Amino acid sequence: MYKRQPFVEGTDYQTISPAAKTSQPDKVVVTEVFWYGCPHCFRFEPFVERWSASLPEGVVFEQLPSALNPRWVEHARAYYAFKMMDAHDQTHKALFEAIHLKRQRITDLDSLAEFAVEQGLDEKLFRETYFSFPVETQIRKNMQQEKRYGHRGVPAVIVNGKYLVSASLAGSNERMLEIMNYLVGLELAQ
Repeated sequence: MYKRQPFVEGTDYQTISPAAKTSQPDKVVVTEVFWYGCPHCFRFEPFVERWSASLPEGVVFEQLPSALNPRWVEHARAYYAFKMMDAHDQTHKALFEAIHLKRQRITDLDSLAEFAVEQGLDEKLFRETYFSFPVETQIRKNMQQEKRYGHRGVPAVIVNGKYLVSASLAGSNERMLEIMNYLVGLELAQ
């Protein structure tokens, strides 16, 4: 019977050195780094959504909206504003779909506020939350975290602060998940 060879560091994934701290040191933390405007992230989202729905015990999934590019910060702010407004579940997929399926140009505060209203949210509260101190703090933390990760694009997945899985290295969404599962398995075995 054919035995699958393990994935190769440097070819299939990259090691992050030194490893970045995770939000839950007693768990294996898998972090998806994305941007709402990225078509590759949009196509990867259903894969990661299914994958994260059945995590093994000891594994936690988190999302990190990228602030790698100054243009992406608007969407990252909106992500955290929606989370603070307890509206993440209703807005996350809807924002991806508005941009990529409905072809809406949602690129600045005004268009994001309009989107929020379309989702039944209070515009004034969204605008206040968007510029709030907690959102600003989170954006700064994202920028620092992304520097540690060393990724150059999205989508990217960080496994336990130690490994970077990127679309460019993996070659396909399915293969990204296979590599993620392999690395999660390595971390769970420790």
